[in-house]
Amino acid sequence: MSKLTDIPKRILIGRALRSDKLGETFLPKRIALPVFASDPLSSVAYAPGEVLLVLSIAGVSAYHFSPWIALAVVVLMFTVVASYRQNVHAYPSGGGDYEVANTNLGPKAGLTVASALLVDYVLTVAVSISSGVENLGSAIPFVVEHKVFCAVGIIVLLTVMNLRGVKESGKLFAIPTYVFVTGVFIMIAWGAYRGLVLDDTMRAPTADFEIKPEHQGLAGFALVFLLLRAFSSGCAALTGVEAISNGVPAFRKPKSKNAATTLALMGGLAVTMFCGIIGLAMATDVKMAEQPAHDLLRDGTPVGESYVQNPVISQVAAAVFGDGTFFFIVLAAATALVLFLAANTAYNGFPLLGSILAQDRYLPRQLHTRGDRLAFSNGIVLLAGAAILLVGIYGADSTKLIQLYIVGVFVSFTLSQTGMVRHWNRHLRTEKNAAKRRHMIRSRAINTFGAFFTGLVLVVVLATKFTHGAWVALLGMVIFYGTMSAIRKHYDRVSEEIAAPDEPSDDTARPSRVHAIVLVSKLHKPTLRALSYAKLMRVDKLEALSISVDTAETKALRQEWDRRGINVPLKILDSPYREITRPIIEYVKGLRRESPRDVVSVVIPEYVVGHWYEHLLHNQSALRLKGRLLFTPGVMVTSVPYQLESSEAAKKRARKRQDWSAPGSVRRGPVDQRPKEPTGKG
Repeated sequence: MSKLTDIPKRILIGRALRSDKLGETFLPKRIALPVFASDPLSSVAYAPGEVLLVLSIAGVSAYHFSPWIALAVVVLMFTVVASYRQNVHAYPSGGGDYEVANTNLGPKAGLTVASALLVDYVLTVAVSISSGVENLGSAIPFVVEHKVFCAVGIIVLLTVMNLRGVKESGKLFAIPTYVFVTGVFIMIAWGAYRGLVLDDTMRAPTADFEIKPEHQGLAGFALVFLLLRAFSSGCAALTGVEAISNGVPAFRKPKSKNAATTLALMGGLAVTMFCGIIGLAMATDVKMAEQPAHDLLRDGTPVGESYVQNPVISQVAAAVFGDGTFFFIVLAAATALVLFLAANTAYNGFPLLGSILAQDRYLPRQLHTRGDRLAFSNGIVLLAGAAILLVGIYGADSTKLIQLYIVGVFVSFTLSQTGMVRHWNRHLRTEKNAAKRRHMIRSRAINTFGAFFTGLVLVVVLATKFTHGAWVALLGMVIFYGTMSAIRKHYDRVSEEIAAPDEPSDDTARPSRVHAIVLVSKLHKPTLRALSYAKLMRVDKLEALSISVDTAETKALRQEWDRRGINVPLKILDSPYREITRPIIEYVKGLRRESPRDVVSVVIPEYVVGHWYEHLLHNQSALRLKGRLLFTPGVMVTSVPYQLESSEAAKKRARKRQDWSAPGSVRRGPVDQRPKEPTGKG
């Protein structure tokens, strides 16, 4: 069966890569930019439209506030970029906001940031794909008629591409991203030339429409609230900025410098495109409405349900280049493609963060391991599943999904920058070098301003978007936080329970008799019990066998083995493809070929949990290995179980089921009238 599934797997994601090939997957800046910055770069396709949509509530007269809102977004973007340049230099390990908050503000703050980022990554995929489908649907009616089906299909395609590996997918994503950026800059330059030099009149397709305001003549607090809500919608342009700080390990050396350069380049490109599109939208008289069927008027009459409201960037392109022209079609295609590929930011950030959280025992351990193509395959699949669920629930409607957006990213922005302030304060207490102190003080000032500004924006976002859907994102964060806390408690309890004691205990005592090969992953109580059991087996040779998939863990195991003076030879097999089962099977088969008359006995230590949900948190490698060994001639398999406390509950449930009898199933009569059982005595 494994061979049958291996063929389609290799066709889809390619041949497996050795662990020592990991360095070859690192990204140069020209590939890292589209891989990690495609989300903020592509958000200029919908962020300007979100600003105009909110302002349209007060009518066309409110549009003149859009340049000021754009200016506020630009200031915020530069603040966040400058702040994160400090992050990538101070924390280049890839933990990003989570590591900063966890180290400087404590585990609870770190877990809050992690929860916010995980929710935001899922929303990034859902929003980007849905927006891309809508852009493509303006040219292809089939797509807009089957939005959910097309969105799910694209998510599946992106998932397969990312399972092939980050470098390979990055090359595929680079071309449309650069075409999109180039197309937007050409549009801005040509539009500015036509308007300022040639003095042409450029008209958007909706220029002659009117907007029926929902609330006319807003003033005072109501107007301020509307402007703040428009600003919070425009902040969608900042989503994905944190992905570069989370993805520093994927850059080529010098990692921190290359990541900081990519951040600065991304910030400059994003704000220029954002401001250019807002400016052209105002110059071409674009009209947008939250309820276009009722609020957009053509000749005084609502346009009706059949009207499809095209995004701002499409309307501007039609005005600048002309509807249906070559440049219009190229930019429309590149916009749709780059919105699809913007989800790749999340496909790189979510699995990497999931791996770090799994290493810290907040998520299942399976998320920490790399797949055949050295990508975090389990995290990629989990992200795709969550995004598909959201797309299905919200019908691939980007306007509904975007209301859930931004909350998570500004939670992580604020806590991360607050953590960086504490980071610099801690280092300034011990640093004596004057030049280094000046650099730290400057960095602290940048991070302080970043924490204040992003915290202020977070309050604005929560106040203006909570009732419009932001509560769903907050609920998702709470669910992630609670789930990860429970997983950590479980792993901590298991680790404490199976930790090998330094002094002699019942676990090191020799049982009654029997062994040959004891499989070892770590030196803990289950391993010690299996070794003690194996020493009583009457065999000619006894050895322990471990598979090396992580050099550091293998080295630690060898040192602990020698320190304890265990008088059983430890053999370590290297596994360049990170497989556990196959090297053991091949080794056992090799022993059988050398001595066909011998019997190989494999002793497998394993601990037993009592709840079904606990099984999901532990690898089933022992089960898979036993399944394979059962079909290997001349091999005996012995499981040495180590029952955890939770398994006692399972045993009690089993005893209750065994002792329970259905009413009427046993008919023996009164106890004093039952026939006596024969004693067997003559």
